Amino acid sequence: MSEEVYPLAVLIDELRDDDVTVRVNAMGRISTIALAMGEARTRNELIPFLEEAAQEDEDELLVVLADELAKFVPLVGGPEHAHALIDVLSSLAGCEEPTVRQAAVASLNDIAREMSADQVNEHYVPLLRRISTADWFSSRMSAAGIYASVVAKLGPNDDLLGLYKDLVTDDAPMVRRAAATALPNVIEALGKVQLTGTIQEMFESLVYDDQDSVRLLSVDVVVALSEALRENGKPSSDELVAQTLALLSDKSWRVRYMAADRLEQLAKALNSDEKLPRLVGQFVTLCKDGESEVRSAVAKHVVGFAQNLDPAVVLDEIVPAIEPLVTDPSEHVRESLAGQISYLSVLLGNEKTIKHLLPLFLQMLKDEHSEVRLQIISNLQVINEVIGIDLLSQSLLPAITELAKDKQWRVLLAIINYSPLLAEQLGVEFFNKELVPLVMQWLWDPVWAIRDAAAQNLVKLTDVFGVEWLETIILPKLVVHDPTANYLYRFTSLMVVKTLVPTVSSSALQDPVLPFLLSFSEDSVPNIRFNVAKALLQVAQALVAKNTPNAQSVISESILPVLEKHAEDVDVDVRFYVAEALTQINELVAGGQEMQA
Repeated sequence: MSEEVYPLAVLIDELRDDDVTVRVNAMGRISTIALAMGEARTRNELIPFLEEAAQEDEDELLVVLADELAKFVPLVGGPEHAHALIDVLSSLAGCEEPTVRQAAVASLNDIAREMSADQVNEHYVPLLRRISTADWFSSRMSAAGIYASVVAKLGPNDDLLGLYKDLVTDDAPMVRRAAATALPNVIEALGKVQLTGTIQEMFESLVYDDQDSVRLLSVDVVVALSEALRENGKPSSDELVAQTLALLSDKSWRVRYMAADRLEQLAKALNSDEKLPRLVGQFVTLCKDGESEVRSAVAKHVVGFAQNLDPAVVLDEIVPAIEPLVTDPSEHVRESLAGQISYLSVLLGNEKTIKHLLPLFLQMLKDEHSEVRLQIISNLQVINEVIGIDLLSQSLLPAITELAKDKQWRVLLAIINYSPLLAEQLGVEFFNKELVPLVMQWLWDPVWAIRDAAAQNLVKLTDVFGVEWLETIILPKLVVHDPTANYLYRFTSLMVVKTLVPTVSSSALQDPVLPFLLSFSEDSVPNIRFNVAKALLQVAQALVAKNTPNAQSVISESILPVLEKHAEDVDVDVRFYVAEALTQINELVAGGQEMQA
């Protein structure tokens, strides 16, 4: 067999293998094979073979084929020969399997972007005419996803837009859904070119479609259409606003949910003195919607919607509308609102926040659902910047205390991670009095993730309050060795102090940290003894790094003798970590001696 024929022959054999994995792997190498065969043979031999392979019934293999073909433009001779790939991909675009169709459409779009306008007009327009009118719905669905790339190259084309309109009004709902999904991309592809009446007609058809699965997709269309009109210097028409309001009040809750979830974008797209107020009334209605999912979606976009409004409108219309949501029966609605309500304070300012929002904040801080309280506390800095912490502290502390006892460890973890920011806001005096007991309590939590986070939290709090705070307030509570305490208590106290070694000062390292660590060296549990070895290594490194004057003597007189004693420990793990610590400390000591010399 000649060297020229060999790569294709191997590919053919592997693609006929009974093992699907072999066939898929072979298909993933077709780019390499094409490179070996050269451009002409790829077009004349490999591509026809791949057209036959496209009839394969293994979807996984067809997805790989579609993906690989997107890389083939340079392998077939550049954009002028890229049309050779279209037939294979159009065949894949007609498959029933969605993943295959999506991969084929993506590759067809990639190839179109590399071709010139004349090439697209010559090869893609006939393709769109053919698959847009194909008998099988899958081809028509794929056609919808290709129009944007073609329109971007050719500009407005009444013929193409007419074909697309047929897809928007297709008998098959799945085709109309595909057309609705892709229409925002077509609108974007038209750019600043004057939008035709055909686009408006398509949108109107989608808004009043008898399938709610189609109507809900028209929400993204109205956003794209309104933004395009604004970029063209044209305001949204009254008709477009009316259709937007129709979506927000649709009989299907799924459509109302989608519209509510895009409320912020709709507000920005329709933002004008005349039209935006018409959305305010609908916002109020959505806050009273019978479906909790819709109310939750509205609550998530309160601030995004309100920031487009006059503060007086926010105070008179928006705040009264969200007040009932503070006590909504659905915890998801309350949680969504809790994540947003703090930011309304920025829009209203100090005086109005204290009068109108502060009661809502305080009420949500007492919510029975921990996630609601957590959302308020997590955004506390925003409120603090507007009104100060004093007005919140009376309700803040009970809420934090309750969260600190929450049964969900993830909630407690979030509170721990937030406590350094809370410390900045509360100040050291208030924090020491009210929250230090909680900080210490977290260190002994049954969940390891909480204990670990609590130890790291002490380091972060030190960044806020300083090393002196750590050594005078926290460290004395930790360096108390009770040999009769249970293993978990001993191990936790050891690990917490070990975590703080790089943070404390040189003097605190020597006393009380080092004596505390040495008191564990004879512990009966090997796990504790080898962690002592790790901790002693850290102490030695910290003493040297902090340029401690007597570092060498402390290491030689206090640390090394203990480690050397355990070099022959009965436990293999202890011996390993002791040996590792001795090696690194000896290198450290030797390096220090060389520097002194």
